[in-house]
Amino acid sequence: MKKNWWKILSLLLLIYTVVAGFLVAVPDLPIIHQSIRNLYFHVCMWFGMMILFIISFIYSIKYLRGFKLRNDIYARHYAAVGTVFGILGYVTGSIWANYTWLTDQSQSLGSVLKEPKLIGAAIALLIYGAYFVLRGSFTDMDKKARVSAVYNIFAFAMLFPSIWIIPRLVGSLHPGAPGSDSGNPALNAQKDLDAGMRMIFYPAVIGWTLLGVWIATLKIRLQLITDKTLLNDE
Repeated sequence: MKKNWWKILSLLLLIYTVVAGFLVAVPDLPIIHQSIRNLYFHVCMWFGMMILFIISFIYSIKYLRGFKLRNDIYARHYAAVGTVFGILGYVTGSIWANYTWLTDQSQSLGSVLKEPKLIGAAIALLIYGAYFVLRGSFTDMDKKARVSAVYNIFAFAMLFPSIWIIPRLVGSLHPGAPGSDSGNPALNAQKDLDAGMRMIFYPAVIGWTLLGVWIATLKIRLQLITDKTLLNDE
């Protein structure tokens, strides 16, 4: 029980997120309206994604420092779960865009598909997707782990420019972006994220992140059991 407290906490926080996220009142903002409830899913899952990628990045560095295959296994599975969270965040963001940019603002589908924020997110996810393709191209485990660790560091270095920096340097439909008059930044504490929403938003970030760690640890334990003999030979 003492070892599983954080798993129970994750479940409780996510139940709280879903129930409170749909029932608790939210600010009725222009354009965003009730769709701001997606903040608890789209944004929070992306926060979890970034934390999981950071953990994967750390384990890749640890692998290159000591060349222990255990660290490569950790890096791989944290990156895998982070990528899943990224895809879920992309899908929920696309659905959100459909009900704000396309519906309320009468934007064309073509303009949405050219949105820098979506393009940057797609590039980041494709870079991480290539990480797994690269791993599958090697048969030698040591060579696979070394090349993959270097590439994982590169993928992480490209993550923040693709998602946060480059889209902010150009015009964007995304709420709060420079040159955008299409809404408000969802994380603006003064305009958007009132006290009620903060009480759900931050627990949601913790809940989604703990769920990601939980899934990754299960996958890691399974592979460690499968590769037990190999790991004992390190």
